[in-house]
Amino acid sequence: MSTSRTDAAVRARRQATQEMLQRLQTALAAMARDHTAVTVAAVARTARVSRTFLYQNQQARALIEQTTRSSAPHPGASADGHSRTQPAWRERALNAEEALAQAQREIRTQRTHIAELLGKIRDLEHDLPEGSLQRIVTENTTLKQQVRQLTQDKQHVQERLASARQNNRFLDRRTADLEAQLAPYVTAPHPPSP
Repeated sequence: MSTSRTDAAVRARRQATQEMLQRLQTALAAMARDHTAVTVAAVARTARVSRTFLYQNQQARALIEQTTRSSAPHPGASADGHSRTQPAWRERALNAEEALAQAQREIRTQRTHIAELLGKIRDLEHDLPEGSLQRIVTENTTLKQQVRQLTQDKQHVQERLASARQNNRFLDRRTADLEAQLAPYVTAPHPPSP
């Protein structure tokens, strides 16, 4: 039974790898068509695969190398840097747009969360009757004072308990010493009664 599960897991992994390789081929073809610079980050983003997959899978590395070799400028090609800088600029712009979109999503999420929390605070404030806020603050102060007093009382009682235990140990030792002194008299034979 575990062998069939293992076989199924291996088949599923191989199928997932083939799907990722297919997406990689599609992404590389689109990048070559658009004359986009082939970088690991851009390929991973376009193909929706992890960078780890691109580094560890031999077929993926071979596909990337093949694409970079075929898209490399030929010796007779024009040497102007415009065609090379445009893809790099384009990738930076895409990265910036993606970061901006992610930041805006995060800001929206945070604003929604803050609004919900402020709403909860307002709801709690409306539920309180007039003057109850001052009463709650006063009760909180009183409870804090009671906690301090109880803590001091507990410490005092613990000190008294430690002293009582020490006195008890001293009395136990004193009792043992007195019993040791009386032991010879207790074990001595009694004179016969007349």
